[in-house]
Amino acid sequence: MKFLLRRVGFLLIALWAALTLNFFIPRLMPGNPAQAMMAKFHGHVNPLALKALEVAFGVNTHQNLISEYFQYLGNTLTGNLGVSVSYFPLSVTSVIAKALPWSLALVGVATIFAFAIGTVLGAITAWRRGGILDNLMPPVFIVVSAFPYFWVGLLSIWLFALTLGWFPLLGGYDETATPTFTWGFIVNILWHAVLPAFTIIITSIGGWILTMRNNMLTVLSEDYVKMARAKGLKNKRIIWQYAGRNAFLPNLTGFAMSLGFVISGAILVEYVYNYPGVGFMLLQAVVNEDYALMQALFLLITVAVLVSIFISDILTAVLDPRTRVQT
Repeated sequence: MKFLLRRVGFLLIALWAALTLNFFIPRLMPGNPAQAMMAKFHGHVNPLALKALEVAFGVNTHQNLISEYFQYLGNTLTGNLGVSVSYFPLSVTSVIAKALPWSLALVGVATIFAFAIGTVLGAITAWRRGGILDNLMPPVFIVVSAFPYFWVGLLSIWLFALTLGWFPLLGGYDETATPTFTWGFIVNILWHAVLPAFTIIITSIGGWILTMRNNMLTVLSEDYVKMARAKGLKNKRIIWQYAGRNAFLPNLTGFAMSLGFVISGAILVEYVYNYPGVGFMLLQAVVNEDYALMQALFLLITVAVLVSIFISDILTAVLDPRTRVQT
C-alpha cells in the first residue's frame, strides 16, 4: 500500500508541475491567440474585433495572473481547453477528439506490434547466440532503425504506392468514401494505414530486438537459469518462464513511455502520409500559431506519458516483488 501511495503522490506532483509549466510557458511568449489570428489579415485591426476575439479565446489581459492560473486549473479539470484558432469556432476538446482515435489506432497498434515482435525475436536470438538469426537480424534491424521516419516513409510511398501501386498514396481514407461505420469503410481505413504502420514498425523494431537480446544474455548467465538447465527442463519453459520473464522487466518502462508518446502520434510519419492524427494536427497548430491547441496537445502528451509510467511501475511491482521492498 505504501508503494502505491508513493507512486500516486509522484504522479500527482508531476501532473501539477506539468499543468503549471503548460500555463506559464505560452504566456511568456509575445502576443496572444487573438492577435495571432488577426495578424493574418495584414491590415488595421479593429479594437472591438480584437476584444471580441480575446473574449472568445478566453484571453483576459487585465486579469490577475494568479487568479487566471486557478481559473486555468479549473477549466482544465472540467475539459474546457479553449477555442482553436485553426478550426475556429470549434473548441480544442472537440478538435482533439476527432484526431485522437486515428493516432491511437495507427501508432498505438504499430507500437505494440513492434514491441511484441522485437521482444520475441530478441529473446530467440539471445537463446541461439552465434546462430544465423543472431548474426543477421540485430545488425540489419539496427541499421534500418537508424533511418529517419520521413525517409522510410517517402521510400515506401515511392515503391509501394507510386511504382507498384499496391497501396493508397496519402490520407486516412479515400476522398470519395463516405465516413460510415460499415465494413467497406473500415477496410478502406485499414488499407490506408498499412504503409504508415509499416514505417513505424520497421524503424522501431530494431531497438526492441537489441535491448531484449542484451537483457536476455545477462539473465541467461544467472545461476537459477543454469540450475533449470541442469534439472532438464524444456527449453521453451526456460526461455519464457525463467529467463524471458526477468529479461522483459527492464523493457517494460521503455514500452510504457512509448505508449505514452502514442498520443502525440508519429509526427513525421503522419505528416509524410498526410494522416489525420494528432501528430499532423500538432504541426498544423504550430504553423497556424494555434496556442490553445498546442497547449492542450502538449498537456495531453505529458499526462499520457505520466499515466503510462505509473501503470508500468505497478505492473513491475506485480511481476517483480523485489521492487516493492522499502529502501
